[in-house]
This record gives sequence, C-alpha cells and structure tokens, in this order.
Amino acid sequence: MSSLDEKVRRVFGAAAVDKELARLEVVSRLPRFIAEYLISRYYSSSIDWIEKLSKVVEEYYPDARDRERVLSRAKREGRITLIDEYNVVVDLKKNMYFLHIPNLQIYDALVEHYIVEQYERILSGLWGVGVLEYCPELAQAVLSRGRDELPFTPLVMVEFEPFQVYNIDVTTFIEGRMAFSTSEWIDLLIKSVGLNPLVYSERQKLLLLVRFVPLIEGNVNLMELGPRATGKTYLYRNASYYTRIYAGGTVSAARLFYDARLRVLGDVGTRDVVVFDEIAKVRFSNPDEVAAKLKDYMVDGFFERGQLKRAHSDCSLVFTGNIELGPQGVLGSVVEYLPSFMKDSAFIDRIHGLLPGWELPKILKSDVHLAHGYALAADYLSEVLHRMRAQSFEALVEQHVELVGEYTIRDERAVKKLLSGLVKLVFPHKEFDSSELRKLAAIAVELRQNVVGVLSELSPHEFPRKTLSVRVVG
Repeated sequence: MSSLDEKVRRVFGAAAVDKELARLEVVSRLPRFIAEYLISRYYSSSIDWIEKLSKVVEEYYPDARDRERVLSRAKREGRITLIDEYNVVVDLKKNMYFLHIPNLQIYDALVEHYIVEQYERILSGLWGVGVLEYCPELAQAVLSRGRDELPFTPLVMVEFEPFQVYNIDVTTFIEGRMAFSTSEWIDLLIKSVGLNPLVYSERQKLLLLVRFVPLIEGNVNLMELGPRATGKTYLYRNASYYTRIYAGGTVSAARLFYDARLRVLGDVGTRDVVVFDEIAKVRFSNPDEVAAKLKDYMVDGFFERGQLKRAHSDCSLVFTGNIELGPQGVLGSVVEYLPSFMKDSAFIDRIHGLLPGWELPKILKSDVHLAHGYALAADYLSEVLHRMRAQSFEALVEQHVELVGEYTIRDERAVKKLLSGLVKLVFPHKEFDSSELRKLAAIAVELRQNVVGVLSELSPHEFPRKTLSVRVVG
C-alpha cells in the first residue's frame, strides 16, 4: 500500500475504497458509483464475499434482455426485488404517482405514497433497491368496472432503499483536504473517478479536473472535443448520479425543459449536469425551439415553456464531440466538427470554455490507465460535489484575480465561473499560494480563449481576435 493510500484510508475511513475492486466482472454492468457502493457493503475478509455480491447483482440487477423472465417471476412469486434507477412521475389528472422501472421498460407501475414522501428525490430519478409486488386484484378491480384496458401496470413498489449517501458532512471533506499536498489531492481526485494519475502529465491532470467543474459549479457551459476513447463522458457517466447523458438520438424540449402534457420538469430542471455526447449525432425534435431555449437558458439559468413561467435551474451543460487528429494536431477546423445548431456565434459565446480533449491520451488498458489502490468512493464524491454546488467561490476569485485584456461581460463571467469551480475543487479549504492559483487561472483563461478563437472563425468582424490574460493579486 502506497503512502497516499494509507493517508486516504486514515483521513476518510469508510469513504475510501479500493478502486481495483470496482473493475470486478460481477459489477461491470453497473455505474461505478453503484458498483463501489455495493462493494463497500459486501466486502469482507471472507473468501466468499465476491460470490455473495455476484448473486445479489445477478438476481437484483438482471439484464434488460431478461425482462420477460423477471416479469414471469413476479407473476409466479408475487414479489420481486430489483436494483434500478427508479423515477416517479406525478399525474394530477388521475391523482396518481407512476413509477418508471428502466430495466423492465415499464413506465406506468405504481408506488406507495409514503415512499415518495420519504425519498422525494425519486421524483427526478434515484438509484436503489426496490421491492415490487404484483397485484392482480388491482387489475381485476379496474377491469370489472367495464374498462377495456388498464391505465397502469399492476406492479407496486412497497419498499425502497436508496443507494445514495445522504448523511454526508461536507466539512469533513474540506477538513480532509488539509491533510494532503496539492499534488496529492489532485491525484486523489483523479483516482476517485477511476483513472490512474500516473499516466497523465501535470497539464493533463489540470485538464482532467476541468471535467469536474460542471459537477461542482452550477450553470457552467463546457464543450470538449477530442478523439474517441479519451473518456469525455466517462466521469459524468460513472462518477455522479446527478447527470443525464444524451448519447446521440433525438432530444425534445419536453425532455429537456418541461413536459406540458405530464406537467413535469425535464432534465435541465432536475439534474446537476446534462451532457450532449457526440454532438454531431444529436438531433432535436423541433430544432428551432430547442436551440432557442438552450441559448436563453445558457445566459442566466432561466427557462420557460408552455404553462411553465420563468423557472430557474443551476444545471450545467456539457457538449462533447469526436474529432480526428493528424501529425500536426486537429485535422481541419474545430468549426467543421460542430453540428448546425452550434455553428452560431450567439450559441458559442454562451459556452464558457472549450476543453482541448485532443491533448488527453486514450483510455485503452485497464491495468495501465485505470486507478490502482485507495481513493474516495464514487458515491461519496458524487454527493460531496453535489452539495458543494451551493457554495460560491466567485468572491474569493475576484479578491485574488484581476482580468487583463479586452474582456467582454461574457468573457469575464466565463473565466470567473470556470476558475470558481476549479478553486472549489482543488482548494475547498480556501488555502493556496499565488503560484498554485496562477496555474488554475491560466487554464480557465485558456479555455475561454479557445472559445474566442471559434467565435473569431465563425464571425471575424463581430469577434476580432484578441488575447485574454489574468493577473494574480493579493
């Protein structure tokens, strides 16, 4: 065990897990934050703990292809237990809660009211273990009234245990930071999301940290372009249960903002981060409406749709895309890789930073590129990042950083948001020296400078080329 491993276990105790265990085949189908939760729950010194864990995953988290087998067991035994990301939708017209069970592709099961009242976050999606009872008598009662079909699936959630960690004291996390040097802390964060910090240079580590910023800082709009297999969505998919990823396909305004028919908020209103993966393949059901609403939202976090008037969210937006590399770097222009709705200077100007993902290596070999040893459990880190969104470090940034150059209001806002997130992540205890802050500030400015370059290419007369910089003071 390395000295860093020993320190992590000593400082964070039960919140520290062996990252190599998360690569066990038995939990490979699960998001990392769920896999690590289960491992920490079932891990023991006995030799059969993996076998016990395997049985739990096999029985409680069946493959989607086993849907009919699971439903048959529910019919036969009357009760099943499943691990899933459950979501509850409120139907005011019918005065009912409808339960979405993704693995079974069921959108209209039922749930006991007390579960929703106790775990309100299930209204926006919550991972956990649910006990579902098959209730044919409900079906018979409805059909006996002369209805031709059921308005619901007669599966009722009667018990629920969430996976997410609720009793977290962020102060413990902040105080824990004091036990580590800055380089140790950065390595710990990278290991905590399952990557091996030893394969990255100092600059590459700082670029990796930028991926955390939308998770810890509200209303950050980030774009990352890079070759395939560099982990552009790896962190968002595996290190947080407060994200929603659109991997291509068609996206509607109802799913993003507000569903007027169901009267429920979309992902922008309920998630910490919405990721548009492979942006070249993303399609909008109504391009003009969705693009316009995205642009409005990206200004100040407000949106409206239909009967919903002036709602606010701190959801951050991340746009990722694949590019091709040649001997000299990116082949062609960055603009060539953007979808049509993003080839709009007004849209691009609302993006705070462009992360040069082409500088990061591909994640190819698990024994080389993935984490070894102890680090923070992904479910613990996810909750800490979520809680710290409520804190603002912008006043601290303004106290120590002076912007230099021809900044527009949006340039200034972008640099401060990015830097606030980076400082919050690396120095949550608010202790740093000027050289450490200067490195983070340089990255924040560079990311915005990349956006300025795209703007100049799209509209050279409106956005002439300019150079941004900062001065660390105080």
